[in-house]
This record gives sequence, structure tokens and C-alpha cells, in this order.
Amino acid sequence: MMNSDNLVDNKSGGGVEDCATATVDQPVTVTVASGYTLMRDPRHNKGLVFNEKVRAAHYLLGLLPPAVLGQELQQKRLMHILRQYKVPLQRYMAMMDLQERNERLFYKLLIDNVEELLLVIYTPTVGEACQKYGSIFRCPQGLYISLKDKGKILEVLKAGETCPSHRRHRRRENFGARRSRLSSNRTSLGGVRTSACLPVTIDVGTNNEKLLNGKFYIGLRQQRATGQEDAVLLHEFMSAVKQNYGEKVLIQFEDFANHNAFELLGRFYILSLTIGSCSSVPERANSSRDVEAGKKCPSFLMGLIVESRKQSLQHFKKPWAHWHEPVTKFVDAVKAIEPMVLIGTSGVGKQFTKKVVEAMAAINEKPLIMALSNPTSQAECTEEEAYTWSEGRAIFASGSPLTPLNTGAKVFVPGQANNAYIFPGFGLGLIISGAIRVQEDVLLAASKALASQVTEEHLGKGLIYPPFSNIRKISAKIAPKVAAKAYEGWHLTFLRLKIWLNTLTAARTILSTHPASEFRF
Repeated sequence: MMNSDNLVDNKSGGGVEDCATATVDQPVTVTVASGYTLMRDPRHNKGLVFNEKVRAAHYLLGLLPPAVLGQELQQKRLMHILRQYKVPLQRYMAMMDLQERNERLFYKLLIDNVEELLLVIYTPTVGEACQKYGSIFRCPQGLYISLKDKGKILEVLKAGETCPSHRRHRRRENFGARRSRLSSNRTSLGGVRTSACLPVTIDVGTNNEKLLNGKFYIGLRQQRATGQEDAVLLHEFMSAVKQNYGEKVLIQFEDFANHNAFELLGRFYILSLTIGSCSSVPERANSSRDVEAGKKCPSFLMGLIVESRKQSLQHFKKPWAHWHEPVTKFVDAVKAIEPMVLIGTSGVGKQFTKKVVEAMAAINEKPLIMALSNPTSQAECTEEEAYTWSEGRAIFASGSPLTPLNTGAKVFVPGQANNAYIFPGFGLGLIISGAIRVQEDVLLAASKALASQVTEEHLGKGLIYPPFSNIRKISAKIAPKVAAKAYEGWHLTFLRLKIWLNTLTAARTILSTHPASEFRF
């Protein structure tokens, strides 16, 4: 969850921040972090960056080695250490340890090396971290709400306001009690203050017997709650969030099963970010063949969505059902419908076989193959398979970041089709605008803003997204479009147009021109 007050910060870090509070009985109370308390506070601890003056003023003498090292040098040292680890999970754990002791350095390191470190703190490594969360658990992050907290969720949320790491972001896991920091890390890529984000894990049990029988599992040891019990807990959570944080809080759900996600959308009318946008290949974008393909039947794991199956379809699939002869084989469906794009999100690997890709290549000059299922072991096909089977003509994107593929004759650059492109700028735009409702047209505006940043040079390399190393600038261009669309739809509460425009202009300038080291996270 995220609140819209004081979220974007362009001040450079100086000394240690003091905390001023006021109550009726005592108008002003100033708390100065010092000594061991300061060293154990990841928000304010700078480690060896503290100079002699700051060390003396905050009782740090003797608590640090005598050397004073700049942030840049510490960054180089840490990257050297990280690159020594051969196992990705070890790098993940090292990054999480850094976040626990020095948030400034953590985010500086992340933003300056985002393409390399995204592989560590995000897909694909985060999948393994989730599976082994109980074994690698060291320090709690955010809030944990379970069925045992039924009837007192508001109290839990209020307790969260006193946590040293005060964040507001909402998560829920469908596979037991596991990760909870991912959204805060992604939000920071857009320049949002992470101290204003609160990860929340709602634990309603799990049907995963391996987890339930695991001695290191730290979640609720019971079968997953369903139906009314699950719905009542979630309704209480939503009511408590609104009561505690008001209308301006932004809630993002993640990792819900389809049937639960669509039920939430219908009940609370929120927008779930599940798939990032992509830029269409220009020469095919407006062709009549694409328009006709859009009128035909989407293909799912269980077969084409056709009228003859309408009675057995889930309610959210029924609007997409069209008349078509039943097709039992995927390759036959490709030949019948002649799509320009294949999007795989079923989680069942190897669905894009050689025959399927060859059929796509026979239909399209540049077939777009998007094998988005994670982890990569469950992807519909690999980048090498897509390029080889299409004779090098495919444009490929995966759900996880991949390195360029050098075949000797040509270097192919796979894209990453992930909401990590949209999420930072989308969240920033909603926060700056003060939006209280998120409609589909706002997400579409973010998608178009991302697509507009794909150049001919990118397309020439086979990229359908701009380089992720420019995520700060990408987010700075997405945020104004999101805020503008929110303003058009009258989804704002407190910003007048003039104030809104001035704020957006300032934020865009800050995010586009200031280095990451000048942001106080």
C-alpha cells in the first residue's frame, strides 16, 4: 500500500535525520538517532560514509573502522563481492542483508546496476527465494495478517505505523507465506519513497503439502481457506485499510488465483497489474489481418474459447467466445486463426513446440513469440528455440530477463515482457495525481507511454521494449500520461490542475536528470 504524502524526494543525503513528533500533552518531541540505534536503523545508517564530524555528533566514535569511504567506492566493493557468488540465491540473500542494514546503499546499488541486479532480486531468482523462504528467513518485512487476526486487522494496521520500516504496499501470496518486499523494490525504480510503502502478506493457509510438512515453514499450518472464510477476511482487510489510511491509499494485489482476482475486481473495482505492455511491430500494427485476428478466438491451455464451450467456460472468458469449429491441437489452432502474436502465460512449459513456431513463421514475416511463464523452466519455449525454429525471424520476449544470444552469425536480444516496466511509472503517476480510482484506460495510457519509447533502433535489434537500464527515465515519461488520464477521468481528490501540472513537471525533471545517489530512500 502507498500513501501520497511525501513520496518523491530529490534531496541529497547529508547527515542523520532527526524525527520530530507532537502530541497534545507534549507539543514537540525531537528524537535524534545515535549510537547503536543509528547503526541498526537501515533507513538512516550510512556505514563508512559517516564522516568524523557526524560520528562525533551521533556517538558513533569507536563503532566504525576509522576509514571514511564514499558511497561510490562502497558500491564497487559490494558489486565485486556479489559477482564472486556463483549461486543466484546467495546473491539474493546478500542483497537482502544489505537492505536490512543500509537502505540508501541498497537502492543506489540497485538503480545503478538495475539490469544485472534485477536478475537477483526479481525473476528468476525470486522464485527460488519464495520456495525456500522459510529456510532463508532472517528478518520480518512489513506486516503479516493471517486468519488468526480475524476481527482485529485494523489493530494490526495501526501497529504497522510504528514499525521502523514504515512502508505501504499490499501483497498476497497464493503459495504460502513467502516474499513480501518485491513491490517496494519495484516502486523505488520510479522514484517513490520506499519508506511510504508497506508490504502486507495475507496468509490463509496453503494446500502445498510440502510446505505444510516442512520443518522450516513459517506460515499458517493449515489447509487453504476458501469461499466465505477467505472473502470475509479480505473484506475486513479492505475496510480496515480505508478506515486507517483514507481514500488516497493505493492498494496493489499480487499473485492471486484467477477466480479470486476477478471476484476482487468485481467487488472493489480495482485494477490488477498482471502483464506488462508491449510495442507492436509497426508494419503490422494497423493491418486488416490483425483486426480480423482480434475478432477471432483466443487460445488457452484447455483449447480455443468457442461458443460450443461457453457453458463450461469461466465467466471472465465468456465475452471472448466466438463461433469456430472446435480445434483439439494447438498447432492446428495457429494455422486456423493465423495470429501475429503468441502469448504464453499458462505456466505449462514447452507448449510452443517446433511445429507451432514454424507455423507462426510461415504465417508472419516476423512472428512475435512471448513465452511469459515463470520460472524459466516452465516457459513455453526458450529464446534459442524461437530464433532457430523461425530461421532467425522471430521477435522473442520472456517473463524473466535474459542475456543476448550469440549464434555466431547474429546476436539476438530477447525482450522481457514484465510489469516491472509499467509498475514504477504507473504507481508514481497515480500517487502524484492523487487518484482514488484506477480504471482500465489509465493502465492503457501507461502501456502507450511505454510503447512510444521504443525506437526504430530498438526494433532493429529485435527489442519490443526500451532498455531497462533507463527505467528511471521510462518511468518519468509514463507517470505524466497516467496522471493526465486520471485527471481526464475525474479520478482525483485534492489536486487542482495548475498544482498537478507543476508537480508533474518537477517530478519528471527530477527523475530524468538526477542520479540515483541524490534520492533519499
